[in-house]
Amino acid sequence: MATPDLKSLLEPELLARLDQLEVLTHKIFRGRQKGERRSRKKGQSVEFADYREYVPGDDTRHLDWNVFGRLERLYIKLFLEEEDLAFYVIVDSSKSMDFGTPMTKFAYARKLAAALAYVALRNQDKVGISDAKDRVVSRFRPARGKAQLTKVLSYLLTMEPSDRTNLTQSCRDFVLQNKQSGIVVIISDFLDERGYEEALKQFFLRSYDVYAIQVLSPEEKNPKNLGHLELVDSETGERQEITASDMLLKQYRQTVETYCSGLRDWCTSRGMTYLATTTDVAIDTMLLSYLRQRGLLR
Repeated sequence: MATPDLKSLLEPELLARLDQLEVLTHKIFRGRQKGERRSRKKGQSVEFADYREYVPGDDTRHLDWNVFGRLERLYIKLFLEEEDLAFYVIVDSSKSMDFGTPMTKFAYARKLAAALAYVALRNQDKVGISDAKDRVVSRFRPARGKAQLTKVLSYLLTMEPSDRTNLTQSCRDFVLQNKQSGIVVIISDFLDERGYEEALKQFFLRSYDVYAIQVLSPEEKNPKNLGHLELVDSETGERQEITASDMLLKQYRQTVETYCSGLRDWCTSRGMTYLATTTDVAIDTMLLSYLRQRGLLR
């Protein structure tokens, strides 16, 4: 069995740029075990946060006797907990993602997923990867530590675009399989004939911090082909002949813009973070600029 070309997903020069990044979250999650991430949830750890009055049953080891000496009242010291964070990446592997030059949307999504996983693993967050087809039938179960990177990359390299897709069912399966709340990054073109609303609604069942990254190719955003063309739906195989004029291409661009802005507004109004990119945007630009600006990384 050939050794997978892991460098095709994470080039060494990119790794050096990623080493200074870490994943942020804007929600408070209850981790399943102690980790290295500071939580705003008050607990009994090492970093002082606040006081509260003593009530019977509290651990007397955390009484502050200096405060008692001044106020003659019992107070418990509270500390910031170190909390476990789950970081999930869902990669859309529908047939429509297998499009674009010089890099397909699917190849771009895999590279972006690999870079995000590297940042999270390096910072001791738990990373899980899911392959969105007609169902989530395979996944990389959440694991922690840089030692997991090779396994994550190997799993990503096993993923391939599929003819049978159902984004809604894939998201439903994901929620059922991953009950621990955390950050969810879904990377997709969101060009599903069933729409995106029902798929994204599945995440409301858990307290996830959701980032929807829409990846399109430059040809989809701004086609330039004129004349008589035959269009083929990559998922259904349906064919249609058209004559592409300047006016028709203008209407097409307006339709794409309306669709993307609708997705953006839908996500934003429901507390999800939306980000759009095309495959000609460098991965390091996505991470070091766009995702920093949107608050996923710092």
